[in-house]
Amino acid sequence: MSFPGRSAVPSPLAHALRGDRTLVMGIVNVTPDSFSDGGLWYETDVAIAHGRHLLTQGADILDVGGESTRPGAAPVTAAEELARVLPVVETLAREGAVVSVDTANATTAGAVVDAGAAIVNDVSGGLADPAMAATMARTGAVYVLGHWRGSPETMNSLAVYDDVVAEVRAELTDRVSTFLEAGVRPEQLVLDPGLGFAKDAEHNWRLLAHLGDLAALGYPLVVGASRKRFLAGVVAPTLADEPLARDQATAAVSALCAAAGTWAVRVHEVAGTVDAVRVAAAWRAHR
Repeated sequence: MSFPGRSAVPSPLAHALRGDRTLVMGIVNVTPDSFSDGGLWYETDVAIAHGRHLLTQGADILDVGGESTRPGAAPVTAAEELARVLPVVETLAREGAVVSVDTANATTAGAVVDAGAAIVNDVSGGLADPAMAATMARTGAVYVLGHWRGSPETMNSLAVYDDVVAEVRAELTDRVSTFLEAGVRPEQLVLDPGLGFAKDAEHNWRLLAHLGDLAALGYPLVVGASRKRFLAGVVAPTLADEPLARDQATAAVSALCAAAGTWAVRVHEVAGTVDAVRVAAAWRAHR
């Protein structure tokens, strides 16, 4: 089964990730302050064990992060970020996991790729660190280029659009040009519409409904909706303020993304999403 119109898979990745279904990227937050699970996996050994557990649940990729990007989060230094993520990356990569690192810092990005990470997942699309484009050109690793405006401290005030789909597409195109001009190869690039980053609920839903417009840019897409606040509007009101209560809604969104041909989805709760993307793949196979 193939995805009609699905953009190419980033070639630097292992052959095992070039399948015909949407991949599942499991989140390993090595932070004390992430919005839904801050502190749970903060210790190195616990984070490594959590990564291994997500693999047993069916995760294709592990996305390790050492800095929270929730609204209002304060930045951490590259040294602190590396102290958190590097031992986790080294161990999981050595054990054969495909590791991504969620960072907007070029120094961190270069170090984790050297330590075995295959993917750099930058929610800022290189806006947080102008050295990121040159670093990714040097490493040759896969780069997830996210859409954002502002920073975690300021992004909520910048969620203003006349046409969110057209504007996100145009701003992603501009960032892609910057990376290509720096020497990054097209096959390294994956795009992320940046749900929740300088976007309100209406913006997020509209982007999800028009993923095809973003895929038409010709790059694989990653979508990260997991447990985000806009999902509170589709769960029982009594549970709306509980991020973990949004896991079923996350799995449903993942199925929709998979049906649309999205290359990967980034989630906290892996098992339910693995089932969801398999359902979507089976559905597509019988259309």
